[in-house]
Amino acid sequence: MTDIKSLDMEELTEYIESLGEKRFRAKQIYKWLHQDFVTEFDEMTNIPVTLREKLKSTAEIYSVKPVKVLVSQIDGTRKYLYELNDGNIIESVLMRYHHGNSVCISTQVGCRMGCRFCASTLDGLERQLTPSEMLDEIYRIQKDTGERVSNVVLMGSGEPLDNFDNVMKFLKLISDENGINISQRNITLSTCGIVPKIRELADRKMQITLAISLHASDDVTRKELMPVANKYTIEEVLNACRYYFDVTGRRITFEYSLVAGVNDRKDEAKRLGELLKGINCHVNLIPVNPIKERNFRQSIKKDVEKFKNVLEKYKINVTIRREMGRDIQGACGQLRKSYKENIEGNEKNEETKEHNKKEGEW
Repeated sequence: MTDIKSLDMEELTEYIESLGEKRFRAKQIYKWLHQDFVTEFDEMTNIPVTLREKLKSTAEIYSVKPVKVLVSQIDGTRKYLYELNDGNIIESVLMRYHHGNSVCISTQVGCRMGCRFCASTLDGLERQLTPSEMLDEIYRIQKDTGERVSNVVLMGSGEPLDNFDNVMKFLKLISDENGINISQRNITLSTCGIVPKIRELADRKMQITLAISLHASDDVTRKELMPVANKYTIEEVLNACRYYFDVTGRRITFEYSLVAGVNDRKDEAKRLGELLKGINCHVNLIPVNPIKERNFRQSIKKDVEKFKNVLEKYKINVTIRREMGRDIQGACGQLRKSYKENIEGNEKNEETKEHNKKEGEW
């Protein structure tokens, strides 16, 4: 079956013509999928019944199904837990800012990058998300709230550059003027630093913001936090970032999760300042969001401020990320993991009950 929502306008037009239909039908169908967010072909009321029947027999509209929505009592952040067609679970987050609504989406079911402070990677990678599934994370939220999403962050579960082709197609579709038309300048892609893919992304000459999960100022510490550092050194990552800026003209964002006693000391801030000096960049300091499976502690506010002050002496633009959704398991992968554990726990309880029942009958 054709994944119709993952087709761009050109591909959809070719597909419709292959069914013996007129080209203009493609634009109508594209609007239903990417502006009206329909999930069934029968909702396409200006499409002839005969064409709808052809679509039903040859294509499918893949959608995500909300199974749980948590709303933060602190800041109104909404966390969505979605079930996919194959039963897998992913999560997305809606954050409301004064400049508009921002949605953080997942790009994979799970993750294989192994970053030590991230819940997404604890169970490894299940599979890649399709362009249509990534799109629908946003479409369902916009449909649910009735509010326009103006910014997208590929910073949820998964490594976007480990799902490169599907993510590139997603970026094309989400910024298409025939669809939801979110400006590429309002899209941020976060990566742990897969150097060849950073360079390949640069060559696409998109206008998205590239965010690098750096989290350390030396290779030894980075290897302790991020296994990808065993393959690519900080210098290789920074050279790729320089190339990205040279090709696209887009300022780089460096994300730095502060872990108490691990990477938050003054000498590390100085070393980071020396590394980034001269790069057109912005540093986003992130007090690490603790997860129960790791023993990492969040840096105290005073140390975060000191770290920021050191970087600013190097004329580097620095912000401290505002914590959002702390009371609703806001960190990547936390809600998905706890949901899976509850389901698995309930299944085991049912198995135990069934076993005990049979033992009693015997």
